[in-house]
Amino acid sequence: MITKSKRVKAKKHLGQHFLIDSAIAESIAAAVQTNDEEALILEIGPGTGALTRPLVRRFGQRVLALDVDEESVIFLRQQEWIQKGSVHQGDFLLFPLEELVSRGPLVVAGNFPYNISSQILFKFLDLRESGLELVGMFQKEVAERVCASHGSKTYGILSVLIQVYYDAEYLFTVPPHVFNPPPKVHSGVLRLKRRAEWPENLEYAALKRLTKAAFNQRRKTLRNSLRAGGFDIDGIDAEILKLRPEQLPPLAFVKLTRQLTGQ
Repeated sequence: MITKSKRVKAKKHLGQHFLIDSAIAESIAAAVQTNDEEALILEIGPGTGALTRPLVRRFGQRVLALDVDEESVIFLRQQEWIQKGSVHQGDFLLFPLEELVSRGPLVVAGNFPYNISSQILFKFLDLRESGLELVGMFQKEVAERVCASHGSKTYGILSVLIQVYYDAEYLFTVPPHVFNPPPKVHSGVLRLKRRAEWPENLEYAALKRLTKAAFNQRRKTLRNSLRAGGFDIDGIDAEILKLRPEQLPPLAFVKLTRQLTGQ
């Protein structure tokens, strides 16, 4: 039988820090606010199941745990409190999620590996048509960046893209000592809830391209960064082009995208 201590030692190389504080795990599970009874709760990187257990208590058979590590999958399938068929091996970034989202809306939860946290958020944005909510733990700086308001030094690409489609809320900070092994940084738990209304007929790929071009040279004005990104800025309000990207709220990027793409 694979023990929890063996699991901890085996996953250090995956950038995973195991949560060992049950109270914090309970708080994360309780932060999921969806009342959609058809929603599937997808946990990414369950490890030894600290968060999986309270999620199962709340949502029962609707919880699906996805871990890239085979030994974590074997360990969780040995636990009596979870259905073996609810634990799958796979990389969230590569996992074919089409079958899952075809079954209904999706809620994503997890103590996310720090080394792929931004990629997880971008993947979740790709699922925005089905993704109702995301609740989970990131490196504190990443969580703060997602929730940052325009004008902040931490406001950036993820801030804009996520806040166009989701309400982002920083919930609480988690110290290193509640993990095994303890990370060298603090963690932050955030919640993303899909907005009731989105900008209509907005091409997400165009918004993403424009936002990346703007922040790739964030110290420059939009006039210079957008030109460098290959955008034709003729006809755009000259006053907006004098600004730097962190000065624009998310909906201003939506408006700029419409103007530059003729939407």
